[in-house]
Amino acid sequence: MKTNPGRFFEDYQLGEVIAHAVPRTLSGGERALYHALYPARGALYSSDAFARACGLPQSPLDDLIAFHSVFGKTVPDISLNAVANLGYAEGRFLAPVWPGDTLRAESTVIGLKENSNGKSGVVWVRTRGLNQHGQPVLDYVRWVMVRKNRATPAPAPVVPELQAFVPPEALVVPEGLDFSNYDFALAGERHRWGDYEIGETIDHVDGVTVEEAEHMLATRLWQNTAKVHFDATFREDGKRLIYGGHVISLARALSFNGLANAQMIVALNGGAHANPCFAGDTVKAWSEVLDRAPTAAPGVGALRLRLVAVKQGAAPFALKDAAGKYRPEVLLDLDYWALVPV
Repeated sequence: MKTNPGRFFEDYQLGEVIAHAVPRTLSGGERALYHALYPARGALYSSDAFARACGLPQSPLDDLIAFHSVFGKTVPDISLNAVANLGYAEGRFLAPVWPGDTLRAESTVIGLKENSNGKSGVVWVRTRGLNQHGQPVLDYVRWVMVRKNRATPAPAPVVPELQAFVPPEALVVPEGLDFSNYDFALAGERHRWGDYEIGETIDHVDGVTVEEAEHMLATRLWQNTAKVHFDATFREDGKRLIYGGHVISLARALSFNGLANAQMIVALNGGAHANPCFAGDTVKAWSEVLDRAPTAAPGVGALRLRLVAVKQGAAPFALKDAAGKYRPEVLLDLDYWALVPV
């Protein structure tokens, strides 16, 4: 058999290291498509001149371009037969990705647990993205619910212990980054690191209705081959599930209105795709300030932020019900650190 049906839950082994196929050289083309698909307009990722004024040699590629590119490499081996991508933890952006860099990915299986129905199980992997020099640029954990293909004995369950969040001292600030002479007018907002209070919530006001064509283009752009995103016969309801990363990028772009100076994501502390998103849903976003931390870089502070994406009908700032379950209008709950001018 020369074709690849993808892995099922019973095909994974604890400790297994998977080298993912098809390295990818990134260019300004990915940036242009990313900014066309999402209303992304962070100044550091839009302008070489702005980036140079902030101490960088040029504008790096958007942090989520690196994330999507690495994530897409892993799909054929990790989530081709996924029921759902469940969450993220311990994610760190370790180095900027520049136009012309080539990324590849490798994953280590760190947890396995069969579901009680015996028809699927959860697989935890730690994935690293590396550039052409072998330098890690991204490291994160994700867990996926994967179908079983045959009746096999369940492995002993192993659920990894994961940090609740990346500690501030573990954040990696890009070499040379300096916000001492940050141009707030060009960035689009005047709000500094010290203007944000822990516990503050921000309604980002704007919304984007998800189009079938756009999410299909985005998923192909990231070379994500998961069947639930393409094959309308794969789900009983006949709907194609929107790639969760598409929702992340939409919400991140919408957060510009109120967080325009949260220039760089440096860590993904945790995240959950709370409910499925489908074409026709209108995505809106709000944020909560969870923490603040200084950095050693001149003029640079870090904000820990909760980014919540919701769809139409959501009550303002509503997240979970009285039983602690996500409300049905909540699509994404993402906890991350971003670099902000002091």
